[in-house]
Amino acid sequence: MRTSNRPQLYFLTPLPHRLRKLAAAHLPPRGASLTTSHAGTAANMSTAPPKPLVVIGSVNADLVLPIDRLPKPGETLAAASIETVPGGKGANQAAAAARAGYPTFFIGQFGKDDPNAALLRGALLGSGVDLSHAQDVDGPCGTALILLQSGGENSIIIVGGANQATWNLSDNVKQLISTAGAVLLQREIPESVNIEVAQLAKAVGVPVFLDAGGVEGPIAPELLSCLSVLSPNETELSRLTGLPTDREEQVRAAAEQLLAEGVKAVLVKLGSEGSLLLPGQGQPAIRQQAIKAQEVVDTTGAGDCFTATYAVAVLEGQAAPQALQFAAAAASICVQRKGAMPSLPSRAEVEALLAQQ
Repeated sequence: MRTSNRPQLYFLTPLPHRLRKLAAAHLPPRGASLTTSHAGTAANMSTAPPKPLVVIGSVNADLVLPIDRLPKPGETLAAASIETVPGGKGANQAAAAARAGYPTFFIGQFGKDDPNAALLRGALLGSGVDLSHAQDVDGPCGTALILLQSGGENSIIIVGGANQATWNLSDNVKQLISTAGAVLLQREIPESVNIEVAQLAKAVGVPVFLDAGGVEGPIAPELLSCLSVLSPNETELSRLTGLPTDREEQVRAAAEQLLAEGVKAVLVKLGSEGSLLLPGQGQPAIRQQAIKAQEVVDTTGAGDCFTATYAVAVLEGQAAPQALQFAAAAASICVQRKGAMPSLPSRAEVEALLAQQ
C-alpha cells in the first residue's frame, strides 16, 4: 500500500493489436441465442473479422482512499493515501473487453479542460479501446470517491459530471451500433440514452447486454424489452424486483420475474459465490462457481470485468458454461489487484488461469 499523500496516476501498458485474429472464434448469427454454443466446423466458420463490441457508458476518475474501516457518524479517520485511478463502469467494461482480445469501441463523454481527461483517455487507448466516437463536452469528467476497506470491500460515491451531461448520438454512432456484434450498457448515464441505444440495436437485430450497476431506480419497461442479457448482482436484483435474494432459490425466483418482464436472459453475479445464468426460453439455469482468488485486494471493477468478458466469450461463440468460466477467471485475477481499470487482466493471463483449473 502506498503511503504517499500525492495522487498516483495509473496508465496501462499497451497490448498487442486489438484486431488480431481470434483463433476458433466467430460471431453468432443475428437473432440467435446468446447462451448456447455457435461453434461450427472449419468449413462453415466465417473468415471475416469479428463485428465489434460497442460499449456505451460512463468514464470516471476514481479517487481511491484506502481505509481500515468506514467512519462512524461524526468520526474522522485518516487515509494512508489518495490515488487517482481510471474507472467508470462503461470505461471499465470497454477496457476489460479490449484487454481480453476483442475489438471494442467506447462511446462516452469526457469533460473539456478537465486534467483527468488525458489520464482517462490514455488508459483506454492503452488497453486497446477505440475512442474515435467518444465526445468532449463542457464541464468536468465524472468522478467517483472510493473508500477502499481492508479486505477489498469498497463504498463508492459518484459525481456524474460529463456522464450526465446532454447526449446526442451522431449518425456515425448510430451506424456503428447497427454494425456491432453486440452493445454493452450500464446505468451511470441517463436512462434515456440507454433506451435510445437499445431500441436502435434491437431494431437491426444487434444483441443488447445491460449491466445493472449504477442508479438504483427501476429499469424502464421499454429498455427491459430490448435486453438480450441483463446482469445484476444479488443486491441490484433485489432492488429491481423488490424480492429477497438471501438464498439461491430466492435469487432464481427474482431472476425469473425479470424474465417474465421481457428480458431474454438474466446473469446474476454472486461475488465470491460465483454466478447464476437463467438463459430463458425454457432452458435450465446454469450455476458457475467462482474461481477463488489467493488474496482479495480490491473488488472495485470486478463486476464490470465479469460482465464484459462474458460478453466477449459469447461473441466468440463459446457455450454458456465456458463463457461463465472465462468471465470467472478474469474476475478472479481482477480482485487480486488495486484499482478498477488497472486491475483488468490480459487475454493471456485469463487463459493461463483457466489452464490451471
